[in-house]
Amino acid sequence: MGRYSLEEFVSNTKQEDRGEGLFELETPRMLEVNLEGRVWAKAGTMISYRGSVKFEREGILEHGVGKMFKKALTGEGTALMKATGNGKLYLADQGKVISIIQLQGESIFVNGNDLLAFEPSIAWDIKLMKRVAGMLSGGLFNVRLEGRGMVAITSHHKPLTLQVTREEPVYTDPNATVAWSGGLQPEFVTDISLKTFLGRGSGESIQMKFSGEGFVVVQPYEEVYYSQQT
Repeated sequence: MGRYSLEEFVSNTKQEDRGEGLFELETPRMLEVNLEGRVWAKAGTMISYRGSVKFEREGILEHGVGKMFKKALTGEGTALMKATGNGKLYLADQGKVISIIQLQGESIFVNGNDLLAFEPSIAWDIKLMKRVAGMLSGGLFNVRLEGRGMVAITSHHKPLTLQVTREEPVYTDPNATVAWSGGLQPEFVTDISLKTFLGRGSGESIQMKFSGEGFVVVQPYEEVYYSQQT
């Protein structure tokens, strides 16, 4: 930002209504939720709100026993909060870039750390990947979202979407993988030659292989995941 008078600063940074519906990008790194009812959001991402809004941390049995057990097994899980009421809610997650996706009956997998918010009309479930001992700090889990409604995801810097075909699978660094389409079948593979080239400590010897027809979203950043009990 440049140097402004106080009046110019307010004018250049003030909130604006664009009439885009429930989710609006107030800035590339800040999500405005025009709340009229309920929305699910990643716990700890609320930065401001106005109106009559009530926040509740996700109950231990809020989404059923199955999801509770999966969270216990991963040692992390997607900690959610439920916002209900009427007003404007502003969400952000460590200054990460936000993308809004409108699902129209499709499904998408999102890395649990990169899921910001979604409408209650979206069905979701935690999916456990096959884990490789010592491959990542805190391991890796993802969330499957399906239905009709909006989903907001985050990434460090602008994301890149790569097309996957049956003839040509795509390989990614797990720490840089944000999301992928529901029809893909990811698996972990080990590249011994890459490990030898980069040194024993490099996590890039472990890759995710995406096969089938669809897309995978990556970010220009290797994110480290830490376990958190929820």
